[in-house]
Amino acid sequence: MKSPTRHYYQALLAFLAVLCSWNIARANEPHEYLLSNGIKVLLVEVPKAPVATVQVWYKVGSRNEVMGRAGLSHMLEHMMFKGTAKYPKGTFSRIIRKNGGVDNAFTSQDFTAYFENLAADRVELALEMEADRMQGLILDNSEFQTERDVVKEERRMRNEDDPQGALVEVLFAQAFLSHPYHWPIIGWFADLDAMSLDDLQRHYDTYYSPNNATLIVVGDIKTDVLLPTIKQLFEPIPKGPTPKTTLATEPEQRGERRFLLKREAQVPFVMMGFRVPNYANDDSYALDILESILSHGKSSRLYQSLVYEQKNSLAVGADYGLMQTDPGLFYLYSLVNPSAKPEVVEESLQREINRMQNEPPSELELQRAKNQIEAAHVFEQDSNFRRAMLLGEMESIGAGWRRADQFLERIRSVTAKDVQRVAKQYLTQDNRTLGILLPQPPKQPESQPSTVRQGKS
Repeated sequence: MKSPTRHYYQALLAFLAVLCSWNIARANEPHEYLLSNGIKVLLVEVPKAPVATVQVWYKVGSRNEVMGRAGLSHMLEHMMFKGTAKYPKGTFSRIIRKNGGVDNAFTSQDFTAYFENLAADRVELALEMEADRMQGLILDNSEFQTERDVVKEERRMRNEDDPQGALVEVLFAQAFLSHPYHWPIIGWFADLDAMSLDDLQRHYDTYYSPNNATLIVVGDIKTDVLLPTIKQLFEPIPKGPTPKTTLATEPEQRGERRFLLKREAQVPFVMMGFRVPNYANDDSYALDILESILSHGKSSRLYQSLVYEQKNSLAVGADYGLMQTDPGLFYLYSLVNPSAKPEVVEESLQREINRMQNEPPSELELQRAKNQIEAAHVFEQDSNFRRAMLLGEMESIGAGWRRADQFLERIRSVTAKDVQRVAKQYLTQDNRTLGILLPQPPKQPESQPSTVRQGKS
């Protein structure tokens, strides 16, 4: 009889972790409530430690903007910390810190979320402050002008001064010509310059309403005790308009799109993206496993081939997020070894795609990918913050939090043939957008005319 292999133990540990997480999740099912003004409330009792997370998710992101005003959602996220009549500028975060907590916010293509992680006996404080800024935000023009400069500097750091970030930005702009995924979350400089206080006020009035929000509290709480407080704080906030959900439809891509980006950088960078479905399509689960097989860990296909064997790449990877409101991108990338040529790396990436299309992954590859995805999902459930994040994300994109219970089951049902099929169906030449970053030498500072001193005669 053969001794158990390392892969057997990995599979066993993954199974035990999943079983443990399933039992915990079933014991701590979210309690869902819909208040009279339309706000959805999810409360999860996790009494293992005296802490909790409070999160408010608004169904608004860069996809809800229009051409010429890209970055509105992200700018409004910044302005949400500028104060209300009750809690003036700087008060919000200072009070949270004073009570031993941390707070922050983030904006995506599909949503904007705010959170406070703090002791469980301070939850009502966070709730009261979130309810206050859901309806009482003061938008001041001088604060807006100052904060716009802050966002511009953030854009310079993330996009202008980061060659790889710049390439990702152009990739999305080329892959999506009509849909709002075309523009970056942070916006372009021209859009930031054109933005006005009236734009921000309109965005706030349209999207920051209880019927467009989800309130989530996960931690050491008692639902029957906390719910009356939530009703008292949030139900007086009037229901807002129903935001428009119709967006420009992205036409089918009918041929490869290619571009070169020349800018200061140390090494070349190659990216290829393919438009693919989101969570609403069953193929999304096979695409999730395809991403794992191609790029997760040093045993992945891309790492083994391009980094270890061919040595033409310093780093490789793939990215796919099935949890998006609309169909997005599946993309592969390589940080090119200075001794290699970008066109050679492009061919290497394409060879790995062709290989997946011509032969399904082995059972070992498939099981390893499933173990990796399941383990990540399981460990995510062990954190109050990550648990609330998952619930908020699924509610905000339209999937609904109950879909989380189906995730592992759907992942487990994917076959090797399914992975091969989606690679054939979506990772095609006509559906490909390819970008190559070509490094340019740093610009030399302009020389100043020298001053000649006249000596004494």
